Amino acid sequence: MGYVRPFDPWREGSLCTCPFKYTVNPYTGCGHACLYCYASSYIRNFFQPRPKEDFLKRSLNDLKRLPPFSIINMSSSSDPYQPCELEYLHTRRLLEVIAGKYVVEIVTKSDLVVRDIGLLKKGFSVVSITLTTLDGSLAARLEPGAPPPRRRLDAIAKLSRAGVPVVLRLDPLIPGLTDSPESVKGVIEEAAAAGASHVVSSVYKVKPDNLRRVIEAFPEVIPKIRDFYFERGERIHGYLYADRSYRFRALKIVREEAHRHGLTFASCREGFSELSDPGISCDGTHLAYAGSSFQRILHR
Repeated sequence: MGYVRPFDPWREGSLCTCPFKYTVNPYTGCGHACLYCYASSYIRNFFQPRPKEDFLKRSLNDLKRLPPFSIINMSSSSDPYQPCELEYLHTRRLLEVIAGKYVVEIVTKSDLVVRDIGLLKKGFSVVSITLTTLDGSLAARLEPGAPPPRRRLDAIAKLSRAGVPVVLRLDPLIPGLTDSPESVKGVIEEAAAAGASHVVSSVYKVKPDNLRRVIEAFPEVIPKIRDFYFERGERIHGYLYADRSYRFRALKIVREEAHRHGLTFASCREGFSELSDPGISCDGTHLAYAGSSFQRILHR
């Protein structure tokens, strides 16, 4: 296949518990320039985003091979609503074709997604909004090219009011920066009030390039990074994971807060199946299947 490919990041499912789906990235690279980004470790010039060549034509050709109502993820390595979408409209153009025909999972940090509410309302869609913190100054340093947290909360509210299911991605939890119980509580409380239905969360995973960016911007976290990752952490699939007991405690706090506000919870690529609520998909795509119209189509 060309641009639309099976989503299988590690070619096995012990940590990735998403349902089978396909992923498509309208752009190569991302202008949000998040310090903790892992995709910059394997995509050249990642923070210099560029549109995919002949994106719509080649994607539509790929889609012809997919079964009806396949899950299409947008996107797994770059934000489909990053700033260059305003110029190239690759995400919009693809949505105009696939909305209502496939299960569309949007993963974004941008409030630009509300531009396409009319398409997403056609059904079978779920939008995941990433929020790492409510602290605007901290977010501006961590995610310098992304919209501030308040605009993302406004996007959650607008999507939810329009009937589009919304997932809060509280991701990543970075030791000493975004992992305090107070920060977690604040993010989940605000997202729940705005209309989010589900929370998915994971802990920061170290790659050499993202580590360099994080500790250059926040040298105060070096002692915790050294302790949790280099002294007690573990290497999994080329990533350095934090100490297992720390990860479990941090994610358990997220789970408790999600439940306190009536939201379902799942962890992402952490190996803690016991923390995820039963009967749901970790990525929130189960929300797209909840509508009665979908059930009628599946059973007719």
